[in-house]
Amino acid sequence: MAKAKSKANNKPVILVTNDDGYNAPGIKALAQAVEGLGKVVVVAPDKPQSGMGHAITIGQPLRLQKVHHFGNLEAYACSGTPVDCVKLAVDKIIKGKPDLCVSGINHGANHSINVIYSGTMSAALEASIESIPSIGFSLLDYSIEADFSAAAHYAKEIVQQLLKGKSIDKHLCLNVNIPAVKKEMIKGIKVCHQAYAKYEEKFDERKDPHGRKYFWLTGEFVNFDKSKESDVWALKNNYVSVVPVQFDLTHYALKKKLEKQFK
Repeated sequence: MAKAKSKANNKPVILVTNDDGYNAPGIKALAQAVEGLGKVVVVAPDKPQSGMGHAITIGQPLRLQKVHHFGNLEAYACSGTPVDCVKLAVDKIIKGKPDLCVSGINHGANHSINVIYSGTMSAALEASIESIPSIGFSLLDYSIEADFSAAAHYAKEIVQQLLKGKSIDKHLCLNVNIPAVKKEMIKGIKVCHQAYAKYEEKFDERKDPHGRKYFWLTGEFVNFDKSKESDVWALKNNYVSVVPVQFDLTHYALKKKLEKQFK
């Protein structure tokens, strides 16, 4: 098992995880992209866990199984959620804190409000809570046949830039989205804010073959943010969007107003 910050080779330890499952093409592309940048350990769910948010497993056992899906890389499939994967990796596999956690590459967008629901980003945020710098990567293509070459290129570039820094903030967490276009069409990297957007949702009422009623979530993504500094604008204009996020959800401006009101 990998030891954090090996003194022997001084290589950074990089934890790789995701929410699409260990056998998804996106995590294989990410692991390969960062393989030469340090000691890479993969711990990912044994099945798709999209939309799990920051869920953790309580009241039932968690299992880890070694897998050989990533060549010579040390890799494990976990029966739990993406957040469980990070927790188990730190406590039982790496037995210490890795230098960096990367999550993804997700099959589909995690811009704007998606960050709230995303298992990909929750894994990254869990690492940040544990004082492990982290990055979540997502490609705006839901297809299992998606081309991850451009996303892997920018993932490697961003990880290299961070590892080159003299000191990375231990709570750093970046939400990185990559447009689904050829690499030569991408204009570069743009640091953005999270767009104000939401889903206008409804539930289709249907019946199963036995005549029993069930509901299927549908909806449309609606962007209310017209700023050219938002992640939605950047992606629409073929930039890689980078949004710094945090687990502190305090609304500080409102806090000041409420302090005056409740004096």
